[in-house]
Amino acid sequence: MVSKASADEAVIIKKYANRRLYNTQSSSYITLDHLSKMTREGVDFKVLDAKTGADITHQILTQIIMEEETHGEQMLPVNFLRQLISMYGNSMQPLIPHYLEASMDNFRTNQVKLHKAFEESIGANSLAKLAQQNMAMFKAAASAFMPGFERGQAEATAEEATPADDLAALRTQMAAMQDKLDKLSS
Repeated sequence: MVSKASADEAVIIKKYANRRLYNTQSSSYITLDHLSKMTREGVDFKVLDAKTGADITHQILTQIIMEEETHGEQMLPVNFLRQLISMYGNSMQPLIPHYLEASMDNFRTNQVKLHKAFEESIGANSLAKLAQQNMAMFKAAASAFMPGFERGQAEATAEEATPADDLAALRTQMAAMQDKLDKLSS
């Protein structure tokens, strides 16, 4: 993963005894959710124990994963967790972190390649172009019959920045239109 800051420029987060996290760059207290978001955005950070100065980044990242697994959709299969736990104390333990890191790097690389191939196939697909034209005509017709429709849709689609999300956006828009049509016919 490409980080936005080099190791020398990592944002320093201090963790105090009261379990509060302090971002020294923004001079503000933050939560684990903030750190999770920073991680997703590629911001490099280091968490230090405020009292001892010890680097506790590993423990905090593990805690974030635990929170995600508890409150979000579980990503780590039970069998994987069992296998991972069984590797502790094993003679292969020192190799596992490097292997997992390389596997995740390969996964991300393949994900980017797949996304690019998907975008290119949509661009070359005449049916996809036709669907986009039909959607434009549908929006124009909908805005003629329902004032404010285009403004509301512009706000909704502004958040959807990637072409891969176009199909999902079309489905969402169609569902919204169907709901409005159902309400009009009731």
